[in-house]
Amino acid sequence: HALLPVLTIALAVAGGLAAEQHDPPSDLTLFDFNSAEEASWQVVNDGVMGGRSRGFVEVSNGSLRFTGTLVTQGGGFTSVRADRAVDLSSFDGLEMRVRGGGRTFEVEVDDDTRFRGRSVSRRAPFETREEWDVVRVPFSAFRASVFGQAIDAPTIDLSNVQRIGVYILDGKDGPFRLEVDEIRAYRTDTE
Repeated sequence: HALLPVLTIALAVAGGLAAEQHDPPSDLTLFDFNSAEEASWQVVNDGVMGGRSRGFVEVSNGSLRFTGTLVTQGGGFTSVRADRAVDLSSFDGLEMRVRGGGRTFEVEVDDDTRFRGRSVSRRAPFETREEWDVVRVPFSAFRASVFGQAIDAPTIDLSNVQRIGVYILDGKDGPFRLEVDEIRAYRTDTE
């Protein structure tokens, strides 16, 4: 019976260590643009809605470059996106290192939710500068829409993220450029 207190303490310590090992990380790199797999980003232009905007994407040297021309007559957008099935339910938002010449872009997180047979887009805006900058976009800032029209949709299912994308639809005709060298999920520690 003399070993019982020692055994109890040992089990408590081991239990505490096991719990620490299962805590989610404070951040998770989703894209760092250093592998061939990350070159699978696809452009979707507003031609799907009769528009004339043109976007192009290139992934090289650890960076994604999204360039083109926005034409507001018609759809007025162009986007780039990549499939990435991931559980982000332990995180509070996305953090990106970007530069983009002062234009406003929007980041998208897609969980395959449908509304009246249409795909629901959940996006949130972020500002860019000429210099590299780190921007944080909390998941609470994302708003649901279908074909650009705001809708009342269920909260995004962060445990079922299927795609991540970036849009430009800031209402300004002309050329644009965005460079991204990292996209991460972040968690704000509340301790």
